[in-house]
Amino acid sequence: MYSSLAWIEATAPSVWLRESPSLWAFPFVLILHTVGMGFLAGTNVAMDLRVVGFAPKVPLSLFEKFFLVMKISFVVNAASGVLLLIAYPTKALTNPLFYIKLLLIAVGLIQAVWMRSHVLRNPVTDAEGPSTKGKVVAGASLATWTAAVAAGRFLAYTYSHLMAGG
Repeated sequence: MYSSLAWIEATAPSVWLRESPSLWAFPFVLILHTVGMGFLAGTNVAMDLRVVGFAPKVPLSLFEKFFLVMKISFVVNAASGVLLLIAYPTKALTNPLFYIKLLLIAVGLIQAVWMRSHVLRNPVTDAEGPSTKGKVVAGASLATWTAAVAAGRFLAYTYSHLMAGG
């Protein structure tokens, strides 16, 4: 496994991302990933907070429009995430927290799709607004996105091996 990681680390894109003094290298990719994460997690959090009861006068149907933002920001994060992975493959792929982060993102996306189909498009409401099940899923989604963002931040500090080849 380490020989494969060392090979990735030695490729031109990996070396350029890691070692280039250009702001278009690692700093730009990291900023892009952070902004994309802010839009992806942020739009989900806004929707979840509305479902659990904040801003009750805002129509739930308005959040349907945010799914385009979520899709675009997911693509931006997936692309920038692959570039960050190429820059430091050993750091990520040898850290169990990396896989937890990916799992949390997958769960968060599944929850968002559920919210879209069961709460935004087919609202089952009780006297106080969205159904109790919708509120529970929204609360779980808030916890999921919080944990995913935290896991991503902790990746910078919890690695055992930075590089395989050096």
